[in-house]
Amino acid sequence: MTAQLSPVLTRLYGVDRSWTREVYEAHQGYVGLRAALRHTPEEVIQLVKDSGLRGRGGAGFPTGMKWGFIPQGDGAPHYLVVNADESEPGTCKDIPLMMANPHELVEGVIITAYAIRANHAFIYVRGEVAHVYRRVLSAVNEAYRAGYVGPDVLGSGFELQITVHAGAGAYICGEETALLDSLEGRRGQPRLRPPFPAVAGLYGSPTVINNVESIASVPSIMRNGPAWFSAMGTEKSKGMTIYSLSGHVTRPGQYEAPLGVTLRELLEVAGGVREGHELKFWTPGGSSTPILTAEHLDVPLDYEAVGAVGSMLGTKALQIFDETTCVVRAVARWSEFYAHESCGKCTPCREGTYWYVQIFERLENGEGSEDDLDKLLDLSDNIFGRAFCALGDGATSPVTSSIHYFRDEFIAHVRGGGCPFDPAASTVFAMAGSSSELGANP
Repeated sequence: MTAQLSPVLTRLYGVDRSWTREVYEAHQGYVGLRAALRHTPEEVIQLVKDSGLRGRGGAGFPTGMKWGFIPQGDGAPHYLVVNADESEPGTCKDIPLMMANPHELVEGVIITAYAIRANHAFIYVRGEVAHVYRRVLSAVNEAYRAGYVGPDVLGSGFELQITVHAGAGAYICGEETALLDSLEGRRGQPRLRPPFPAVAGLYGSPTVINNVESIASVPSIMRNGPAWFSAMGTEKSKGMTIYSLSGHVTRPGQYEAPLGVTLRELLEVAGGVREGHELKFWTPGGSSTPILTAEHLDVPLDYEAVGAVGSMLGTKALQIFDETTCVVRAVARWSEFYAHESCGKCTPCREGTYWYVQIFERLENGEGSEDDLDKLLDLSDNIFGRAFCALGDGATSPVTSSIHYFRDEFIAHVRGGGCPFDPAASTVFAMAGSSSELGANP
């Protein structure tokens, strides 16, 4: 397993004052920016395409291709927006990265803005994490003072302004067009597409929107070259990424490894499922991805392999649940979250998630029937593919997959008059411990 360890984004975790510019520069910080400025913007985009970097925010769309959609020579202002509104249940990779290594993100922002010819970039941080906002803002200010940001970046003639923006704490603002509306001062709700952000995004101008980890991966590609990056991972899923392990695992935290590592291998490093218990089910990419079971321990954690078994890699949020967990109760909690966070713009999501909660309450309280399982599946059919954005689709994933793998447990709730699990022994979500990356001492 040691051959799989690849701390790149997490290489400074545990280093004293890792968030400062001085420490970052001592560990090859801003070397990638200088390398990028020796290329034309078109060449930088091509290098990212050659690396095979795919978006780390969930969809896995090729990053360089996304940059290439921005029209050039159009005379319009271009914008870069970094989606740092991390709020998917179970996902905890971007916030530790911004706390421990914010300059990796800032350097990536500068390189990306240069590549797409944007003179203004925004980092949209989740409003509840004020400490992260302050940490990123401090890093941006340090970059300004060092000449990495401003009217003449490192004497190249390239001008860039970076704004760090704090959101107001709505899950829906993680959806890229809702995030744009929020940035513009409106209520965060998804926009009708087309037009897509690459054509008419922020303030009606061409805009690139990328996840924190996607942007933070760019400096290492510029430092080491696209061949170095593409040598890691699998044929179609290149490079390293951060896997977030939480729940019933001995050492929860952030584990950085090449795409294609398996959960079995990650659990070996993380000390396995907590002592005396065994794996029951897990999520490969947060609560909005279909759950998997112990039979999927050896599935490579890349976009293609996880998709082939009926789930999605998503944000690589690996939530681990052992046999003490009531799957009905766990999915009920997720459904409550999606009902609460639905923006209400479209009927399938607004009404469907509401009725999810009502049915799960009946099942948990011993008032449900076996017909409720069919109702849950029928609701899912009416939400999936019909909602205005991906929130509705994501809400259906744990519902349909849990019924697929644990139908007997749902029926036990009906025939047994409620949850068969002992409330004193049953757990739904375990609190994560301190963060650690692969290669670090646990």
